[in-house]
Amino acid sequence: MTDPFCHRLAIDRICDGERLELVAGEEERRAIAKRFGLLSLNRLEAAATLERDGPRIRALGRIRAELEQSCVATGEPVREIVDEPFELVFVPEPATPAPDEEIELSGEECDTVFYSGGAIDLGSAIADTLALAIDPYPRTPGAEAVLKQAGVLSEEQAGPFAVLAKLKKGDGQA
Repeated sequence: MTDPFCHRLAIDRICDGERLELVAGEEERRAIAKRFGLLSLNRLEAAATLERDGPRIRALGRIRAELEQSCVATGEPVREIVDEPFELVFVPEPATPAPDEEIELSGEECDTVFYSGGAIDLGSAIADTLALAIDPYPRTPGAEAVLKQAGVLSEEQAGPFAVLAKLKKGDGQA
């Protein structure tokens, strides 16, 4: 399956300092919304400046999106606006590791995108950046009451300090 927001760029044609603007069309937005389980994706735009250092490509830019997700408690639509900077580094895929060998990335390398062949896919990387930028647990204003009624404990009630406080009370200490 091809990515709905595919924008392949040939490595040998990328100029250092090149500026690109990507705007997802209606069909692309609909496919991305379906891929990430969104109710709707009304806008997805990205501006990026590319820097090339041999096979290594760095994309610095900003992603902007307007979307709706379902509230985790009520299922009602939650509107979200994403407006964030990003930095992606495209590097050639490393030699195939042994089946049990893992590839570990440091914190600084977490925005590294591996590619094979002579092209990068900036659009797919932008879509993945959007997925990481959206709220993983969207909530409407009434979500807390619904969760409380269902017996879901808040972080303060279920966290390690709450457990310690209960133990402390149980020992008769104030």
